[in-house]
Amino acid sequence: MSNTTSDELGSQPISKLLIRQSIPAAIGILVMSLNILVDSIFVGNWIGPIAIAAINVVLPVSFFIAALGMAIGVGGSSIISRALGANDTKKALLTFGNQITLTILVTVVMVSLGLYFVDTLIPAFGGKGEIFDLAKVYYKIVLYGVPLLALTMMGNTVIRAEGKPKFAMIAMIIPSIGNILMDFLFINVFDWGMAGAAWATTGAYLCSFCYIFYFFLSKNSELKIDFSHFKLSGVILKEISALGVVTLARQAAVSVVYLILNNILFGLGGEAMVTVYAIIGRMLMFALFPVFGITQGFLPIAGFNYGANKYDRVKESIYTSIKYASILGTIVFIGLFIFPVEIAALFLSTKEGLPAVELEINAYVFEHMPSAMRLVFAATPIIAIQLIGAAYFQAIGKAKPALFLTLTRQGIFFIPLILTLPNIYGEIGIWISFPLSDVLSTIVTGFYLKREIDKTLV
Repeated sequence: MSNTTSDELGSQPISKLLIRQSIPAAIGILVMSLNILVDSIFVGNWIGPIAIAAINVVLPVSFFIAALGMAIGVGGSSIISRALGANDTKKALLTFGNQITLTILVTVVMVSLGLYFVDTLIPAFGGKGEIFDLAKVYYKIVLYGVPLLALTMMGNTVIRAEGKPKFAMIAMIIPSIGNILMDFLFINVFDWGMAGAAWATTGAYLCSFCYIFYFFLSKNSELKIDFSHFKLSGVILKEISALGVVTLARQAAVSVVYLILNNILFGLGGEAMVTVYAIIGRMLMFALFPVFGITQGFLPIAGFNYGANKYDRVKESIYTSIKYASILGTIVFIGLFIFPVEIAALFLSTKEGLPAVELEINAYVFEHMPSAMRLVFAATPIIAIQLIGAAYFQAIGKAKPALFLTLTRQGIFFIPLILTLPNIYGEIGIWISFPLSDVLSTIVTGFYLKREIDKTLV
């Protein structure tokens, strides 16, 4: 399989390199997001709309723990990219070994705590009423597989840092296909219900982990570590933590948003309104895959060339990434603006003999989701500036501005808006909080990014 070597990150034309790095990343994100989307469609049609809401309650807890692996991966991969750019293989190997040790230790502790406090966490994240029992079944099974997911997410970022995006793409495709197949088998054939959906997800995590493990043992990886690299280094841990906290803070903010949002939604419209946002949340993961793909493709290019002091190439990669991602974001917005009703219909069962409560929720979703989705995605054409800008500071190892810019969208702007506007405007206040926070965070990020380019990349 042909892949970009780490040296080519500093020599190939930026546009060609960005496409080569971004397409596999985008495909991988697409398939993973499609997996979540299809999973929700299966659950909605075979178990019921409340089951979609139940999964939406569990996701922020399990994803936060998994995000610890992503944070360690992104923080360490920034070091690895710059080390490879500076021909410091020893530091790259030590960083990777430390990433593995740290991921295992942290996620096992967090999963243990998550299982111990299960009855507290689920209601806190909006798992109330009829949602609670289904959420608890899903939560307990999925959490067992979260350490494998964390190791997979960590390893995936390291593969990209090596300049091997196609392998990273395959690592995301394998569990997605496996989850869809196991969903059909466990839910539809074996009739395991919510437990079937959970075991399918956990099985998918195992499939992905096995492939990542194979990659690093094979000749495809440049990073051949031994046991000495697993010993934790204070210097490396400090650098991983400083950069990884950016990714962790982003996911922590997302989890806090879910906690606040699900409770506000439940108070305004019960299980039905939580279901509306659960479907929109799936689309937020799925529809933006090309924009996230560009961002993932941009990271190793910027990091490598910054480490190699090739500032003209870094600047070109910023502008090219923003241009491509903005075009794709606009296309996504147009599609979602035109087809919100058709999207809602995918998640809801139309078979005869549905219970009255399910029919009532379905009717509510069809009535409320189109306007909500259009508002939530209204600022999509401009979010590339915010995503690429925050990613740039992370790629070059500047943790403080990366952390600040990452938090502007979800934490600094969105959380205050979501706590304020619904009290004034009701349901519409929830949905307009999304584009307002996007616009404000984009303005701030654009200012910081331009100042950094003018000051440093000269």
